[in-house]
Amino acid sequence: MDLPNGSTGLVHISEVDEEYVKDINDFYKKADKVSVKVLSVENNGKIGLSIKQAKKTYTPNSKKEKKQSESGKKASFEDKMDRFLKESDERLLDLKRNTESKRGGRGSCREAF
Repeated sequence: MDLPNGSTGLVHISEVDEEYVKDINDFYKKADKVSVKVLSVENNGKIGLSIKQAKKTYTPNSKKEKKQSESGKKASFEDKMDRFLKESDERLLDLKRNTESKRGGRGSCREAF
């Protein structure tokens, strides 16, 4: 990303959007202007940026981002497990869909003659 002050920064693919991003070109084109949030500036000058955290609709929901629950208390073990199971189920469903589409889906079975 080219920043207004002339420096450049990097947006990790996990910081592009709240949903899974396989290819950034599905979300943005090369000349698009986007708002970013500076996450880090390292001693060697590298600037870490986030597009998803700069959005007004952003709500933290990952392990690293959500250290506390909505009530302000630390999330209980049960809350963490529930969130883990939900995220795991979503990932497995996405993986299953991707695998089936590569195989031709459910209806493409070979018939025995």
